Amino acid sequence: MRDVDVMIVKESGGCESYVESVRANSRLRLIDVASDPAEVHALIPEIRPSLLLVDVSRPAVDGLELLASVVSSGAPTSVIVLTSSSDMQLCSKALACGVFDYIIKPAAIDRLALTLERFVRFHDALGARSLATQSHIDALYRFQAKDFQSGESVRGFSDMTLQRVKDVFLSASGEQTTESVARTIGICKTTARRYLEHCVELRFLRMECVQGRVGRPERIYHRAG
Repeated sequence: MRDVDVMIVKESGGCESYVESVRANSRLRLIDVASDPAEVHALIPEIRPSLLLVDVSRPAVDGLELLASVVSSGAPTSVIVLTSSSDMQLCSKALACGVFDYIIKPAAIDRLALTLERFVRFHDALGARSLATQSHIDALYRFQAKDFQSGESVRGFSDMTLQRVKDVFLSASGEQTTESVARTIGICKTTARRYLEHCVELRFLRMECVQGRVGRPERIYHRAG
């Protein structure tokens, strides 16, 4: 699976938290950061990012024009809007442009991590086949659903993260460790361990303890069956 190219557009600068959110997801690749939405108009056809993170600090004409420009350019680029403005006109125009998600700060960063994870799965599903079935179309619309809490399953497990853990075993044969899974999908080892143990409970995986290189037992996970 190829990386998802991301470009950040923030008029006032200071986008470190957005950069960290993008880099925390191993499937995302940050290709550019811009502070002038007007400059981005000319860049979109050239660099063709898969995703734009656009911070609109106010109901700015430039921000709205940028969204319209992405749509009219025909570039395969999706947009996530982040804003501190509660202006309904801005929201309506952004939604009319077909943004993937619209996030109002200050809750942006917690929400953004989940939205980015959802977009990766949407991006993969979009390129998974050349001919669509109805079930495939339905899945694409579910990924675009704005109710980000719908990805939470029992005991605080995210359905999207759980599927990413499963995908590690579905896409490659052989054994995996907590460290290898954490490194592959870009999560911490503690989180990886929780999801791996949950997969054992679901009987999707089986676990065995082997003698580690430093003399301590090491947990090895295999796909069950």
